Amino acid sequence: MNQQAPDEHPDVILCPDGPMLLRGEHVIEDEDGKEHSTTRPVSAVCRCGASGIKPWCDGTHKTMRKRPGR
Repeated sequence: MNQQAPDEHPDVILCPDGPMLLRGEHVIEDEDGKEHSTTRPVSAVCRCGASGIKPWCDGTHKTMRKRPGR
């Protein structure tokens, strides 16, 4: 198992019932194959599919029903 030093942060964090957070520079590809790059310290990528600014999260998931079992 790969352990991180205490001052390091994971590059990808999956938020329960929320977005995928990316730390640092990343290039992601949307459903149409278009590449989107980010250089922000932290970027939120939509996982609910309802964002109005895909591939980025706009918080729409907060207004949706939670998935069963959560």
